[in-house]
Formats: sequence, structure tokens, C-alpha cells
Amino acid sequence: MESVELGDATATAEAVRRGEVSAREVVEAAIARIEELNPALNAVVGTRFDEALAEVDAGLPDGPLRGVPTLVKTLSADVAGLPTTNGSRLFADAVAAQDSELVARYKRAGMVVLGTTNTPELGKNASTEPLLHGPAHNPWDPAYSPGGSSGGSAAAVAAGMVPVAHGNDGGGSIRIPSAMCGLFGLKPSRGRVPAAPYLASLANPTSVHHALTTTVRDSALLLDVSHGRVPGAPFDAPTPSGSFLEAARREPGRLRIGVATEVPDGPATSPECVAATRRTADLLASLGHEVEEVTLAFRYAEMAPWSGVIMGASLVATVEARLAVLGRELRDDDLEPFTRGMYDHYRERPAADVARALQGFERTGHQMGAMFADLDVVLTPVLCQPTPQLGYLDTTDPAAMYERASSYSAYTSPGNVTGAPAMSVPAGLDSRGLPIGAHFFTDLGGEELLLSLAAQLEQAAPWPTRAP
Repeated sequence: MESVELGDATATAEAVRRGEVSAREVVEAAIARIEELNPALNAVVGTRFDEALAEVDAGLPDGPLRGVPTLVKTLSADVAGLPTTNGSRLFADAVAAQDSELVARYKRAGMVVLGTTNTPELGKNASTEPLLHGPAHNPWDPAYSPGGSSGGSAAAVAAGMVPVAHGNDGGGSIRIPSAMCGLFGLKPSRGRVPAAPYLASLANPTSVHHALTTTVRDSALLLDVSHGRVPGAPFDAPTPSGSFLEAARREPGRLRIGVATEVPDGPATSPECVAATRRTADLLASLGHEVEEVTLAFRYAEMAPWSGVIMGASLVATVEARLAVLGRELRDDDLEPFTRGMYDHYRERPAADVARALQGFERTGHQMGAMFADLDVVLTPVLCQPTPQLGYLDTTDPAAMYERASSYSAYTSPGNVTGAPAMSVPAGLDSRGLPIGAHFFTDLGGEELLLSLAAQLEQAAPWPTRAP
């Protein structure tokens, strides 16, 4: 059904609503794209094509995204009847009995879930190369990584398999693959989008669900249909003033924007990543914004160990809960070497380390929040280094991972530590012809401001919506 050309999610839903195309034709076209492209990209690891078509034929809810096909990352999000593998051999046969609340909200909006996407083991890599599923490939150049941990979703959207796909972000996992695949990626505020029924243990302070999209308006519309606290949830985000889609349609006004191209006490930033940030800063100045140089108000050498403790403690709880379900001890082939090393290390750390890490998170939040007394938004690179080739972030080589991984999350992880919203906006191509991104963050609850600014940038400097 290649005669149906999928636009972004907003345009697709409008075409279905006007009767220009049927929901079944749209879904069949997406299935055809997945079947054509996935053998080369390995972005999709679980499918439910027959079930999806049956849902279309039975009649979809008359929501704002009726007929829009999508995919769900197979990490901390369930699609009933499909394995939630978490990219790990330990979870390979963990079949979901029901949809996560977020997936249910997508379906109530009229979306059609076609399957699940590839992810690194338990999200612990900025590249999607799990031993369970094999590597996902970047549609711009299959020799390169699509990023992680939402790399399968990024590859699927950038290749045009579906207009939008689910992702989650605990240290940059929406923004990193968005930058590497030329997409728009918004990490919402802590508590904005529910993780239920996942408790997520200690991942809750850092990890947030949302999506990877080609357009700003799609991200805004998806946030409108997915945000909102579930009863009993431990976190909630400030109430928006209106709809997020309305925010994406209005001018941001003249903003005070700070620009930083160094991570204090952190890894060095490559000239190409700095240059992309400088180009974006110049564009912002030409649009009338007040742009000034700033220094980021945190020390990476202090923050990184705190993040490690929280991620490590969450990993230990997740692995041990799975072993309890299986009724057995951990086996040598259950986890990849990097993940196993993290598990062995953090299961021996004292409980007081968790309290100290959470206190460190809070101090960082106060430090970063103080920047917004004089600024509206801060601009940085997304990554310290451009997109790596597949194999560079190799979880079978823990020593290399510890040496290299920080270059891909040093700018993004503060947004997870503080809970503040942040986004990756396409900012052109690097010298190899691969996408590169610009990173923005603001104070907690500031998604409307970020979406408004992103839409202005999208109009001023449009980006490709599909990999060539």
C-alpha cells in the first residue's frame, strides 16, 4: 500500500478525519514500510499487525490521532500480548498481560500500535546494540548508531515507518537518539507522563516517558493526549496554562537564552558539536532573542556518581524482582557484561549512598534552578561527541563503556537529575552528513515555553522529516 504517503501524525489524522484516506490504508502503508525497511534497520523487534488491523476494522476511538500508527519502546512500557524484553535476555519471555497506562491513552486517542522497538539492555547504553535483538541501525547511514536507549524508535521514525514512536528518557534516552537521527525529541518534566503500572523503583526521579517525532506539533499533540497524573502517583508536574499544541502555535516572545558549550569538570566537547550550538545561537539572536554566554551551574564530576548510584540501585531492584518471578538465581548469560558489572557493583553499596545521591540530585536542582532567575532557557550541545559507529559503545567491553559513555550523556543527564524539561532540536548535519542536534532546557514545568521556541526554530530553519 505504498501509494499512501504518510505525513506527520497531525497531517495523517487530519487526512483520515476528512476521508481522504482510510485508517486501514494508513495502517497498511505503515506495515508495508516496516516490512520493507526493518530487515536492514532492525528497529522493530515485536509486531502485532493482525491485531492492529482487527482494531481498525472494529472501529477506532474518535480521538485527535485516530488512525495514526505508532510503535512502543520495549522498555518499561507494556503492549498487551507482546514481550516487554527490556532489551535483555533475562526478560526475553516476559509477555505483557495488559497495556501500560500510556499505551492505553494512545489507543484512546485513536492511535494504532503496530509493535515494539529495539532498545539496549535495560536502557543502559546510549547506543542500541543489545545482544538479545542485535543492533539497530541509523537510517542516515546504517554503519552508525541510531542512539539509545530509544534508538529503535528513532530509527523507525527517521526511516518513515511510522510518524511518531514512544520513547523514555532516564539520562538522555529520547534526546540522544533524536539528535543522532535528525528528529525532535522532548523530555517532559518529572511526573508529566505516567509510567503506570510500572513503579520504576528509583528510576522515578529521573526517567520520563514521551515520544520521538519529526515535527514539533506532533510532540505537542502527543503530550496533550498522554499527560496527566494517575491516582496515587508519587510525582506530578505543574499544571500547564493551556494545551501544549496551542503553545506550539504561538510565538515565544523575546527570550533570555544562555549558551554553554563546556561541561564543568566533564568530558571535552568536539568542535562540530560546539559549531552546531553556535549556529543555533546565531539563529536565535537573528530571531530577536537575547543570547549570552553562561557557565552551567553543576560539576559533572560530582553529579555523575550520584546518577550511577540511582541507576545502579534501580537496576539491582529490577533484576532481583525478575529473578523472584522466575524463581531462580542469576545465570551467567542473563545479563550483558556491562550490565552485570553494574549489578554486581551496586548490589554491594550501602543504602546510605542512595540517600546521599538523592540529596545530591536536590542540590543540583537548586543550582540549576537558580540560573532561571536571569534566564528563560539554556542552550547546549546535545552530545559531547558526534554520532558514533556501531560497536564503539560495546557493552561486552565494560572498560570501554566506562571510558566512552559519558560523552553521550554529560549534557542531557542534568535534566533527568533535576526533573526539568529539555529537548533536542535538529541543527543541521555534521561533516559526515549525519544529523546533529541542539539541546535546550528550562525550569520545571516549562514544556510550553520549549515547544513554542522549538516551533519558531522549525519555521525559521526547517529540517528534513525523513532520512534520505
